[in-house]
Amino acid sequence: MRSDLPQPPFKSPVKGAGLTKQGIAILQFLLISFVAIVEIFFSSNIGFLTGISIWATYYGGLIYGRTGATYVAVVNPPIALAIATLVLLPTVGGFSLSLTRLGVDLVTGLASVAPFLITGSLFGWWYYFREAKRLLSSGA
Repeated sequence: MRSDLPQPPFKSPVKGAGLTKQGIAILQFLLISFVAIVEIFFSSNIGFLTGISIWATYYGGLIYGRTGATYVAVVNPPIALAIATLVLLPTVGGFSLSLTRLGVDLVTGLASVAPFLITGSLFGWWYYFREAKRLLSSGA
């Protein structure tokens, strides 16, 4: 179905070329950490909200990053989640440094966000290989 109405020009919310590799890594870490802090504070472990933030960081890194920064946007969210979880569970969660308690909470937290990590990484790697194929075929 075609509309005869005039279409407004699309304006990107990011001015310029997009986020650099460092910018993507920092923003992904900050978003995942902030949501994890809130979720650990209220429910004492990570879960659904942190998973949604993982999807958001994959999307944001892939869409708003520069052309060569796709690899970082795909690889960084699991690393950011691991660092944030290892730092936040003993501090914000209040479990001290008991290795057994930290290990159990780490495994249960990872189990609750695993579907988000798996689906996000599958989409991210698909996007990365599609972009790499497009760049190779264009000769850039």
